Amino acid sequence: MLAEFVTHPHWFWLTLGGLLLAAEMLGSSGYLLWSGIAAILVGLLVWLFPLSWEWQGGLFAIATMIAAWFWYHWMKRRDRKVAPNMLNQRGNRMIGQHLILHQPLVNGLGHVQVGDSSWRVQADSDLPAGSTVIVVAIEGITLRVVPEAS
Repeated sequence: MLAEFVTHPHWFWLTLGGLLLAAEMLGSSGYLLWSGIAAILVGLLVWLFPLSWEWQGGLFAIATMIAAWFWYHWMKRRDRKVAPNMLNQRGNRMIGQHLILHQPLVNGLGHVQVGDSSWRVQADSDLPAGSTVIVVAIEGITLRVVPEAS
């Protein structure tokens, strides 16, 4: 088997690429994907143009680094375009909502009814009942509100 790899080095790179791609299916980091593709690329190049082992190893290292660099920048740009996930962060989904106070805020604190739940609210000043407020932030379990500008 080893003699076969020495005689036909492209089989070594194609096999290594296949093993790396199979190992990538067991994980989800993405790094083995690009190493596997680099190994397959080197295997195809060695099949077309016989190269020494030194060149093959160097091409594999360079192709892996270039592929990982492109993948890193693609993921970084992709993360900026993806909206933040609000799963299990009910309070964050409330930012920007307009609420009506059913009870006055005393010392800037009070409660507001949102759907079937009661939330603690905090403002910089006291507000009378019936005021419309806007949720601007959430601090723990407290909604930070400001009065709506009329």
